[in-house]
Amino acid sequence: MTSRQTVLWRHKLLILFFLVCGVGFLAAGSLLIAVALTPVPDIHSFAARQVDQSTKIYDRTGQVLLYDYNRDTKRSIVPISDISPNTINATIAIEDSSFYEHGGIRLTSIFRSIFINILAGSLSQGGSTITQQVVKNELLTNQKSFVRKINEWVLAIKLEQMYSKEQILESYLNNIPYGGTLYGIEAAAESYFGRPAKDLSIAQASYLAAMIQAPSFYSPYGANRAALDTRKDLVIERMHKLGFIDDAAFASAKTEQVSFAPAGQNSIIAPHFVFYILGQLENAYGSQALTSGLRVITTLDADLEVKAESILNTYALQNVKNFNATNASLIALDPATGQILAMVGSRNFFDKDIDGQYNATLASRQPGSTMKPFIYSLALMKGYTRDTIVFDTPTQFSTACKPSDINNKVGTTPPCYSPGNFDNTYRGPMTFETALAQSINVPAVKVLYLVGIQQAINLAKSFGLSTLGDPNQYGLTLVLGGGEVRLLDLTGAYSVFANDGVLNTPTGILEVKGAAGATLQSYAANPSQVLPSNIARDMSAMLSDAPARVPEYALNSPMSFPGYDVAVKTGTTNDTRDAWTVGYTPSIAIGVWVGNNDNTPMVKTIAGFIAVPMWHEVMAYALSKYPEAYFGEPDSISSGVPPMLRGEWRIPDAIGTIAPHDLLYWTDKNNPQGAPPTNPAQDPQYAYWEYGVQFWYTTHPELFIGGPLLPVPLSSVSTTAP
Repeated sequence: MTSRQTVLWRHKLLILFFLVCGVGFLAAGSLLIAVALTPVPDIHSFAARQVDQSTKIYDRTGQVLLYDYNRDTKRSIVPISDISPNTINATIAIEDSSFYEHGGIRLTSIFRSIFINILAGSLSQGGSTITQQVVKNELLTNQKSFVRKINEWVLAIKLEQMYSKEQILESYLNNIPYGGTLYGIEAAAESYFGRPAKDLSIAQASYLAAMIQAPSFYSPYGANRAALDTRKDLVIERMHKLGFIDDAAFASAKTEQVSFAPAGQNSIIAPHFVFYILGQLENAYGSQALTSGLRVITTLDADLEVKAESILNTYALQNVKNFNATNASLIALDPATGQILAMVGSRNFFDKDIDGQYNATLASRQPGSTMKPFIYSLALMKGYTRDTIVFDTPTQFSTACKPSDINNKVGTTPPCYSPGNFDNTYRGPMTFETALAQSINVPAVKVLYLVGIQQAINLAKSFGLSTLGDPNQYGLTLVLGGGEVRLLDLTGAYSVFANDGVLNTPTGILEVKGAAGATLQSYAANPSQVLPSNIARDMSAMLSDAPARVPEYALNSPMSFPGYDVAVKTGTTNDTRDAWTVGYTPSIAIGVWVGNNDNTPMVKTIAGFIAVPMWHEVMAYALSKYPEAYFGEPDSISSGVPPMLRGEWRIPDAIGTIAPHDLLYWTDKNNPQGAPPTNPAQDPQYAYWEYGVQFWYTTHPELFIGGPLLPVPLSSVSTTAP
């Protein structure tokens, strides 16, 4: 370089120096004027603002995060004392190493950014301190302009004058974005590493600090993981250089293997249950409470829930092809507490083709024969027994029709009511236990008449079936599922049998805490004895009697679990729009519904094929993990009760002739263990029941000389009166 060139270069540097100084003085003067004259937002809004926080919903262990709710934003406010020094140091090291020295702004950074922005003709250069970032994120808009930038500097200075460094840093760490819907260090720590911010290691804290600059670019799940690793190492090196960590901690942090939670873990677990809980919280505390930082421990067994979801999805997809059934739902409860252990509202919450977000466990559907146990339990309360004989014969129940209207079109056309059995077969005399176990319709309708429709509805409602309406809506069809119930309530009602007659209303919440840690709600048992314990044990004996189900179900059917006490009942509506299986042990009650959300019919078959297989597999899994327990022994049936109540139906009449008669002949329905009625014909149903029994008798006389009890096809029953 010649001497002339050297002189010219020095002149250029001098001009540049004066230019920079001029810009600097101009900037400083502008800043002083701005501090004095520029109108700025109210600084007190920093202290007064209400920051939305997410409501966290956990499983019953308090360890599995099911969902973090706040309009898809995950945010939790924690005090600076609950943020590890590793996190604080890592953030300061990479974002603002002189945070504790400056008064809100760094003049050198401001001069540098002004110079670069002027040369670039834009406002691309930042150079913001942590205090400036707090002002920018919480007190100003994101619009870029010189006026807004001046406001930012002014507010940063004033902020430092009014608040401590710890307060400013606490606000920053609680509100900075960490990618996607994650805001604040606590949400980021839990979502990425499954632990609170106070427990982050140096390497974990360095990863999160590295993400602040560009959360989407540095996402651990994206294509730039190598760049994130490199920046994490830079953070650790800065911490070491600034003296935040010693040589040993530096070496350990550089080699620490850090695992991020799978990306899917940030999604919702048990979605139908979560939104059920959110609805309860909103009803209890108002919609604003959901953005106030609630921490909710639920009753859900996350392991059982995930297993049940998988099983239902598998079988429901098979049912689409085999039975034209597109959906299924499941409820699992703890009978001793009413706590919901699993809630699967559909085969797949995210399947739009079947409206998967529809929660069928809360839908009102016709329960079919799953209503029968409540009717039989009322009969036992009135004095009937498990061994009481009732005749399964073609019967006309409407007194507006003739007793003979049983096997023709007239007999099944309103106002006539002559229900049949699913297989169009009649079995003659049956005990209550076998009739219930095989789910035979005609005996169940007779039992409903014996106990009374209104009393049956009252009892069912006391079990928690609150959706049942006025008895005039159903008549005798109630016992065959003429009403509508919810799967959640139905499973809760069956839990009464499992729990010695004690109802615990289904509940999904163990504890609710506010953002400040105060307990707002906690689980408290509220048991109610709705059925005598001996009747509950009788019902469990009836519903767990595998031999009594034969021949409808084989001894080794999916309804049986050898070595375990498991009671179960199926139900299918006449039009096959709903199929149910509800069963229980003393430790768990599980109910399953199968059907179509739009109420279209399935292929005509029984719940034993449609719903039992998936119910069986979930119950088998539950038996493997919950305590093994057994039902209490049912009461023995006294030899002093009338013969029909102890299983004897070949009874000589007043002149010594053995001819069959139904219950209305031998018992007073209002006092079954008392004396027989003096004039049974006074009962309006007597002639109708007797007509069917006499049909059956005339075609099967061999049964009265000790022959076998055989099912009787309807076609073999004469329609001519004897």
